[in-house]
Amino acid sequence: MSKPTIGFIGLGLMGGNMVENLQTRGFHVNVMDLNKEAVDKVLARGNAEAVSTGKELAEKSDIVMLCLTTSNVVEAVVYGDEGILAGMSEGKTLIDFGTSIPASTRKIGADLAAKGAGMIDAPLGRTPAHAKDGLLNIMAAGDEATFNKVKPVLEQQGENVFYLGKLGSGHVTKLVNNFMGMTTVATMSQAFAVAKRAGVDGQQLFDIMSAGPSNSPFMQFCKFYAVDGEEKLGFSLANANKDLGYFLELVKDLGTESLIAEGTSKSLQAAVDQGLGQNDVPVIFDYFMKLDS
Repeated sequence: MSKPTIGFIGLGLMGGNMVENLQTRGFHVNVMDLNKEAVDKVLARGNAEAVSTGKELAEKSDIVMLCLTTSNVVEAVVYGDEGILAGMSEGKTLIDFGTSIPASTRKIGADLAAKGAGMIDAPLGRTPAHAKDGLLNIMAAGDEATFNKVKPVLEQQGENVFYLGKLGSGHVTKLVNNFMGMTTVATMSQAFAVAKRAGVDGQQLFDIMSAGPSNSPFMQFCKFYAVDGEEKLGFSLANANKDLGYFLELVKDLGTESLIAEGTSKSLQAAVDQGLGQNDVPVIFDYFMKLDS
């Protein structure tokens, strides 16, 4: 059985490695990105074509994949004059691997369905290194028949592929996951900062906290920076800030609120405003160290 042709937009560190994995596994890819160097790397590996518009990419591909930064960017790529939607037709599928606002995802899905095309939201867990080896965690959602159609391809990209139900559920799950994770990192980073300002040794604090139920990989990442000065989490404050903003939009859409998320979001935004946006999330420790009443 022949492999579907893949169209891929977004050749950043994660997306670029995902495309390399697909090429290694014998898929033909059509790619589009503003970074010409990233496109050239894909073309140099062979079995690939560069296209200039989303419409052309969709017309030439069976499955269109996006690994983009924000919902606004996704909507611009989908709805532009020469966007993806214009090139989609019956039987094609769009997969959004980024972290997007669920309401935006459902809107795009409805517009694709009107053309007989499907959509899967499939945000990712793990790192670009996992992407290169096809070992991501993939949180997929959408029409079950559409999911089953693209599942064999997703299984080439992820070690664990979870099906979460109706369209948008993948993005909801990712936002909840990141709310938990980033709130935990911010809390633990401030714990280390308060301890240091009070004259308590950070290593001793870590030894005590990690001996109890507070121990976690997140605590390890916070300790790596607050005590050892090393950035190892691999997730930027700017991305964390964006995701907490999306989480707050989600809870607002659900008619509720999250004072915890609001507090974390305020701290993340303040750290970004101080120029720390491209640093690892545990570097928020530096913001807390300088924070005065």
